[in-house]
Amino acid sequence: MSGTSADLLSPVAAGTAAEAATSAEAWVRALIDAEAALARAQARLGLIPGDVARAVAGARIDPADLAVRARGAGNPVVPLVAALREVAGDQVHAGATSQDIMDTAAMLVASRVRETILADLGRTADALAELARRHRDTPMAGRTLGQQAVPTTFGLRAAGWLAAVAEARDRLAAVRLPAQLGGAAGTLAALGTTELLPLFAEETGLAEPVLPWHTLRTPVAELGGALALVAGALGKIATDVVLLAQTEFGEVAEPAAPGRGGSSAMPHKRNPVLATMIRSAALRVPAYAQILYAAQAAGLDRPAGEWHAEWQPFGDCLRLVGGAAETAAELTAGLEVFPDRMRANLREELLAEYVAGRLAERDGRAAAKETVARAVREGRPLGDLLPEGDRAERGGTTGTGSEKDAGAEGRTEPEDAAGAGPERGGSGAAFGVDLAAVIGCAPELVDRALDAYARRNRR
Repeated sequence: MSGTSADLLSPVAAGTAAEAATSAEAWVRALIDAEAALARAQARLGLIPGDVARAVAGARIDPADLAVRARGAGNPVVPLVAALREVAGDQVHAGATSQDIMDTAAMLVASRVRETILADLGRTADALAELARRHRDTPMAGRTLGQQAVPTTFGLRAAGWLAAVAEARDRLAAVRLPAQLGGAAGTLAALGTTELLPLFAEETGLAEPVLPWHTLRTPVAELGGALALVAGALGKIATDVVLLAQTEFGEVAEPAAPGRGGSSAMPHKRNPVLATMIRSAALRVPAYAQILYAAQAAGLDRPAGEWHAEWQPFGDCLRLVGGAAETAAELTAGLEVFPDRMRANLREELLAEYVAGRLAERDGRAAAKETVARAVREGRPLGDLLPEGDRAERGGTTGTGSEKDAGAEGRTEPEDAAGAGPERGGSGAAFGVDLAAVIGCAPELVDRALDAYARRNRR
């Protein structure tokens, strides 16, 4: 896609390794590599001379010219083969069909892009594990349906991101990418032997196919689904960052860099551009993957349109997810976290579930719920409803998340400190309740996520 509108209109991938690996030049290289691998496999069986593969591998084809010439046959392999035969002779492409080369090239491109995606997902997961570990006990508001719900910890939020990324990474790594070889109608008739299948797969570095899969599109659809899962996991992180970085929250911020996040009209803005770009990819990839799923309904032994419809969304999925993964690695490694803002944003109503639960032990569930609801309506401090032994000294520290993140220096205003009153939020201790008592099993759940991630890394 290099030099096309894709560079200008998809900044999430611009300049990334995935963009280079899915460029028009990269696709042409993969097509040539597929033809060269076929020639090497045939030479190993003595079917054609060995110098054919060397001549094919050294060929140089202009992508723009090939694209125009592809209109005559509906795919780029036909003009590619004609060009290769001019430099390597008539035995190029012997017994193969266009789809053999195009599908194999697609799997080669996917394999090469996948390597970069998996590496970036690994970097992202490591950064998330560190965030979860560092903020295991850092209290913040849990939010459901856009409203504050009950207290949680930022460590648990990061642990959730980690679990999703690690699972998606495993799914992508497990996708099998096979070579394609079947000849005109998938019978290997012109090739004359099934012995070429393992040799061709070995020469490409791809998995050996059990059968030609010209109209059995599981490999493409499965890859599309795995890429959509990755996009979704990264999109979840990006969406949360956008929400938590809102001016009214100010609980996280993207890593600063010269010129990043600026506005053409408003000098004061620091927009979450990394998260925004990741979200742009996450919103598109599932739609493109749907085309890959729909193309499974390919007719008989060679599809008329379904296979052709795959090419563009297939490349787009790889490029967008690759760009999003590289961007996510940068975002998570440098994410700024502001524990004091998280504590300052806590509202006293978040204690309602905890206080009602404690009162229920004495008064019963229905009566406790009504007592707490009445106190909320009247604006009475919920902590004062608790028995004396359950209360914390007002204005003190919470005992959780007291260490301010290094990136937050200079970002917390004095009135946002732990002693802020209930009308502005403030710490749990300002409500008369130690937040360590109301964050549930969040710290232990973080530990579970970190243990699971450590086990994954040992596999």
